[in-house]
Amino acid sequence: MPALHSSVIRSVTDADFGELVLAASGPVVVDFWAEWCPPCRALSPLLEQLAIAHPEVAFVALNADDNPMTAEQYRAAALPTMKVFRGGEVVKTVIGAKPKPALEQLFAEYFDQKG
Repeated sequence: MPALHSSVIRSVTDADFGELVLAASGPVVVDFWAEWCPPCRALSPLLEQLAIAHPEVAFVALNADDNPMTAEQYRAAALPTMKVFRGGEVVKTVIGAKPKPALEQLFAEYFDQKG
């Protein structure tokens, strides 16, 4: 299946989630998504815009259908679900697609910060 996200947002899998998300030095926004999910498709370009505007935050995408172990572990049952990880722990959960201004507000505390 083709990836929903562009090269701006890195795809992660069950296999590399620990290395790319849990061991990351700064905040990571994980977008749990699926190919069949229209709100996921609507959210994707907004997250890409945020990733470009805020390079200090890593934005990654995990296809919940292809990586059910991680999606289940982090209770990402409703899609899209975004979870912010810091220091290997979930520090924020956002369920459902939101407009860009809402996303900027929800993630503002993680922007312009290091580590």
